[in-house]
Amino acid sequence: MKTLRSMVARMALLAGLISPSLHAQAAPAAVDLSDAALAGRLEGFSSETVEANGIRLHYVVGGKGPLVVLLPGWPETWWEWHRIMPQLARTHRVVAVDLRGMGGSQKPADGYDKKTMAADIAALIRHLGGGKADVVGHDIGSMVAYSLAATSPDLVRRLVLVDVAPPDKSLATWPMLPGVGTFGDKVGDGSHAYVWWFAFHQVKGLPEQLMADGRIRMEQDWFFHYLTRDETTIDALDRAVYQAAYTSPEAIRAGDAWYQAFPQDIADDESYPTLKMPVLAVGGPGYAWLQGVLSSKASDFRMVRAETGHFIPEEDPAFLTAQLQAFLK
Repeated sequence: MKTLRSMVARMALLAGLISPSLHAQAAPAAVDLSDAALAGRLEGFSSETVEANGIRLHYVVGGKGPLVVLLPGWPETWWEWHRIMPQLARTHRVVAVDLRGMGGSQKPADGYDKKTMAADIAALIRHLGGGKADVVGHDIGSMVAYSLAATSPDLVRRLVLVDVAPPDKSLATWPMLPGVGTFGDKVGDGSHAYVWWFAFHQVKGLPEQLMADGRIRMEQDWFFHYLTRDETTIDALDRAVYQAAYTSPEAIRAGDAWYQAFPQDIADDESYPTLKMPVLAVGGPGYAWLQGVLSSKASDFRMVRAETGHFIPEEDPAFLTAQLQAFLK
């Protein structure tokens, strides 16, 4: 049996499914991956749920002061912010949310357009009773954060978008195939990024069959290699958390639905007003994308470049924390 497992591992390495460094990272044994246990690793934080906009939302909260809401992206959960949350909690009431379909939040059959997901967060902010909130989003969370600011500007004091721009009509023009010689082992500066998964996750039903029962880990590990500069910053515990969060067919289906809603998101974007609140965009590979899209969508925005890959909250939490502290105070 040991020999068989070794042969399978070597075949996966040869096929390019798993990089050697990732293969060496064994998942932590006998670790409690529940949200309550994970929140308990962060001093002063607790795991909570609330009925918001007709669904159950899970969030982790701690700290005192002005409200800051952190929205994560795919293929992660609220846990992607865990290296930043304790620092922000010194000056803010910090709420890290599992979006509709993510982690401990409900996974309904529909409602994955970013306008509806933004309404979920608006209901949560009202429930928390903090008045206006500072809202920070990464990846899919960045899209939701932007939609929230556009549809409920009365609830958003300042907005931070991390490495992903809101879906607009330019997204529909992205090529299906990479240019000759441009699709490499790493995304680099993003100038030749090949986002094949935007198309793959449009397919209904097939991803659930291909990636259920833990096979989602192969896709996740590929992302954590391709989209980072230093993949070791997303460690074995992090990967175990994300694998557990997305391993069920329902979780895979819900995550796919965020991508399947892009055509509706692009249509909704046409009706959004120019943002008036201060906006900070922090870009790694997505720097140019953010800059190009926001130049026509926000009247008060500034750009900061992160010398990292896509997963900025985990690759360089000290840098991102410093940017947030300076912008939000």
